[in-house]
Amino acid sequence: MNGASLLNSSKAQTRFASALPKLFKSTNSPRICDSALPKRLCRSIAAPSSVQLPLYPSQTHRISSRSLRCAASGNSAKSRQMTAKDGDDTRIARISSAIRVIPDFPKPGILFQDITTLLLDPRAFRDSIDLFVERYKDKNISVVAGIEARGFIFGPPIALAIGAKFVPMRKPKKLPGEVISEEYSLEYGTDVMEMHVGAVQAGERALIVDDLIATGGTLCAAIRLLGYQSARKLFHDMDGGENRPKILERVGVDVVECACVIELPELKGRDRLGDKPLFVLING
Repeated sequence: MNGASLLNSSKAQTRFASALPKLFKSTNSPRICDSALPKRLCRSIAAPSSVQLPLYPSQTHRISSRSLRCAASGNSAKSRQMTAKDGDDTRIARISSAIRVIPDFPKPGILFQDITTLLLDPRAFRDSIDLFVERYKDKNISVVAGIEARGFIFGPPIALAIGAKFVPMRKPKKLPGEVISEEYSLEYGTDVMEMHVGAVQAGERALIVDDLIATGGTLCAAIRLLGYQSARKLFHDMDGGENRPKILERVGVDVVECACVIELPELKGRDRLGDKPLFVLING
């Protein structure tokens, strides 16, 4: 290469270098991400309120904007907006962005809140458990009752962390031992919830856990069910000498609170809980 070519090459390199800032400068584009932030959080911040992302080659799902809140309800507890001083804004945002919404499932018009994607994100899943544990670790709770089926996902780790026993509240004919039952109404009929006899005792303090509250019917049934204990009272019949059936007796189990990851506030499920407080992480 001669001197002129080398000079021209050097000038070209200088002009290219000086043009770089202009090439990458965009005064109208929002800042996508700060390198100091975690990549997952950056993605959630950058995401618009409604986008179409592929699930599988033939499917898409909608990620919708959510109201991020930790709220309590009840006669003596008022709903409160999550604030920065709570120190949980980052965790709540991570949980919210990890839950996907599937439209028209299980039937048209339904936006299904799918928590399986939350379980795929270990950090967001841990955040959800930690938020519940921090709330209940000093409330002297001895029973965590999980509602089938997704209450079985969140309930056991909470129970282990706060030193409580876990009681599964199941659909009919799923428990092998002696059970007590509670029937409750659904939009399309009725269902039954069952619990093992002897699972709860008088004087215990219970927390009821599920993934979501919609109309509140399932939580109401769980509250009623925890208010019963099956006592086997055998009465001797003087004529036939037969044992009469057991009698259900109400006992003093104190349901401290109901806890859910998601609330669908437009369905007003919390209004059906009466004086029982409700704690939720996000609104669907």
